[in-house]
Amino acid sequence: MSKAANRRRGFLVVLSGPSGVGKNTLLNAVLPLVDGLQYSVSATTRPPRPGEVHGRDYFFLTDEEFDGMVQRGEFLEWAEFVGRRYGTPRAFIEECLDKGLTVILDVDIQGAAQIRAAMPEAVLVFLLPPSLEELRRRIYGRGKDSESAIAERLSWAQHELAAVTDYDYVIVNDDLQRACDQLRSIIIAERCKVSRSDYPALIASLREEGKTP
Repeated sequence: MSKAANRRRGFLVVLSGPSGVGKNTLLNAVLPLVDGLQYSVSATTRPPRPGEVHGRDYFFLTDEEFDGMVQRGEFLEWAEFVGRRYGTPRAFIEECLDKGLTVILDVDIQGAAQIRAAMPEAVLVFLLPPSLEELRRRIYGRGKDSESAIAERLSWAQHELAAVTDYDYVIVNDDLQRACDQLRSIIIAERCKVSRSDYPALIASLREEGKTP
């Protein structure tokens, strides 16, 4: 049997949370710390912010390009938020999972629900702010959005918080190092599950050896 056939399939980690809670900062902190962890770049119709790079932060698409991918079924999930659309390209994720990688991505609660329906084995993690006041401070501190957009994000945050119970894990982002340690621990623990590990083959081999007189 080939090495590729023996390789266990990877799994998907979905990180959600209100805008401004620090999802990107947490992802950037944990990615270098976990071997075999691959970030999945989302596609969006919103324009790039200063410093953002196409293909690294997002795939920045026109409405027509996004429509084409939707019609061809090329998104694992997609949703609209504050007048812009966001989606997760399916092909890249499937390729990474087939290589045995753990894929992590940042999507909203609508996208997470679509992913859970398509991939029930996906691991869902919700990132909470320590308080709504702190979330408001972080959003204003970014200085990237208009007053109306900020108000809409804060209103949507209340809706998102109601979905926390649909998730497998919750992390409170009041300290980046602690949040990073917790997310890393979740990923490592999920990899050690019997259903995802290479241990079943080892256990079967050990049991077979035990039958030998």
